[in-house]
Amino acid sequence: MLAVATVGFAVTFWAWALLSPLGATLREQLHLSSFQQSLLVAVPVVVGSLGRIPVGALTDRLGARRMFPVMALLTVLPVLYLGHFATSLTGYLVGGFFLGLGGTTFAIGVPFVNSWYPPARRGLALGIFGIGMGGTAISSFTTVQLAKTVGPSFPFDLVAVVLAGYAVAAWLLLRDRPDRPVAAGTMWSRLRATLRLPATLQLSFLYAVAFGGFVAFSVYEPTYLVSAYHLDKADAAMRTAGFVVLAVAMRPVGGWLSDRFDPISVLLAAFGATALLAVLAAFQLALVPVGTLAFLGMAAALGAGTGAVFALVARMVPAERVGAVTGVVGAAGGLGGFFPPLVMGLVYGLTGSYLIGFLLLAATAASAAAVSATVVRRRAATVR
Repeated sequence: MLAVATVGFAVTFWAWALLSPLGATLREQLHLSSFQQSLLVAVPVVVGSLGRIPVGALTDRLGARRMFPVMALLTVLPVLYLGHFATSLTGYLVGGFFLGLGGTTFAIGVPFVNSWYPPARRGLALGIFGIGMGGTAISSFTTVQLAKTVGPSFPFDLVAVVLAGYAVAAWLLLRDRPDRPVAAGTMWSRLRATLRLPATLQLSFLYAVAFGGFVAFSVYEPTYLVSAYHLDKADAAMRTAGFVVLAVAMRPVGGWLSDRFDPISVLLAAFGATALLAVLAAFQLALVPVGTLAFLGMAAALGAGTGAVFALVARMVPAERVGAVTGVVGAAGGLGGFFPPLVMGLVYGLTGSYLIGFLLLAATAASAAAVSATVVRRRAATVR
């Protein structure tokens, strides 16, 4: 069940991230400004993030066996539209809006995996499931190269076929745990109850910083490397894929460390390292080796932090509300990835530098470390 859910997460995230590697190419083709380019690649992020709220609540009621195939099939439509019919900024924004459906499956997989594992192993299990966010790495590695060598629509056709195949496999293979708790009440009443949980807002902030930072870099780093270091677009996409792969690999490590030690300690280390490395990156030192080490260090820290946050979700949230809480927390994480690319594009357009953007990241990470050490630590202690 964990393997099938992880594959589904990866496939739908691959679709969700299709526009990001093409950002620089679309900017040239459509004559976009820096802000318009940032908006184009950010729209699927915000839609996929907000969509996790209802999708998580529906998963608590309907189960993953129904939700995974449905969301995979629905994502096929915008993928094909973007590959064959979008020709303008408006067209790509409309397609990107519906492409956001692919980003909602995180809220399906977390309650599903959580139900199959005992509390002592949930941190690692959810971390392994989180490897599925490596679908963004698949997109970074393949989209530009396939578009160049085969044709501009081929990456979209390939993803559409894979999504359809996964929908069939998920319907045949996935099984919800028979004794899983099923949430009572309407979706809206459960959402209101979820938002009243103190843990929901606290964990949402932490995930907005950890996962939001990961999403922001995976979306905007190709543009940043081309603008700041004048790299070839294919080279920038490959380096971004390396950032994503390391962050993905560190997510189960963060979950495992949280099971073995304490999620709060993992978060303090992750956010502290992110703050320090963001300050280092702000000065745009030589890409080799200092800049590369700074970005890879942030990838490792943010990846471990995402694993630690959901280890806390498994500890602090009642089982029948994990889907709804995951939807809200996951939405916060995606929204955390929506704003930084817009800010970076706007700051660069106004100042010609990324210094202010990285300093804002450092301040935000430091704030997350402070919240982890105080408010969240006290809340976690009350539910043990």
